[in-house]
Amino acid sequence: MALNSDDMRRLAALARLELTPEAEGPLLTQINGFFTLVDQMNAVDTAGVEPLAHPADAMGEAVTLRLRDDIASEPASEATRDNAQRSAPAVERGLFLVPKVIE
Repeated sequence: MALNSDDMRRLAALARLELTPEAEGPLLTQINGFFTLVDQMNAVDTAGVEPLAHPADAMGEAVTLRLRDDIASEPASEATRDNAQRSAPAVERGLFLVPKVIE
């Protein structure tokens, strides 16, 4: 499956992205390269290969992953929220305002 320029313009419109003619060519090449890679992976015969529950399972023996404890390290406060929202284009009553994307 390969995309053409019309497909790229349609995808850009759906994603609400401005796609310049200069950027379209390299981006089209990059995306079509991705589809080529997917086609190559789909061509590999995987019959009899057991799926892995986790990538570490490929190592053969049980691997203990070193994960940090999932604990809050900073208390939430209005000051923290206000600081995080400082660069947001639109905020109202502590909430980020985003443009409507579904008509």
